[in-house]
Amino acid sequence: MKKAWKIFLNALPILFMIGLIPLVVNDYYLTALDAVIILIALIFKREKGDLILFIFGFFIMIVFETFFVSTGVEIFNRHTLLGIMPLWLPFLWGYGFIGIKRGVEIIGL
Repeated sequence: MKKAWKIFLNALPILFMIGLIPLVVNDYYLTALDAVIILIALIFKREKGDLILFIFGFFIMIVFETFFVSTGVEIFNRHTLLGIMPLWLPFLWGYGFIGIKRGVEIIGL
């Protein structure tokens, strides 16, 4: 139960960012809110390699999301980043990479 609680706590910033998507229709405001959430989360708990992992997730997911959109696998209604995807999406993915890493560490893999 302790592991599940730790995983849940680490997922809270991600869940909060996802929950804001339908509530904040302006992508620029949502991106700013996500950036603040990420900064607060990293101030609260920052581990070695988190920043590099965030940057990696941020940029690699821009590449993959662009590929998915170009093949028609994904379609976004918001196109504020390069006319392809929502501006806030790479921020969510970047922090998602951190959350995945932490979850795997908690599980003990």
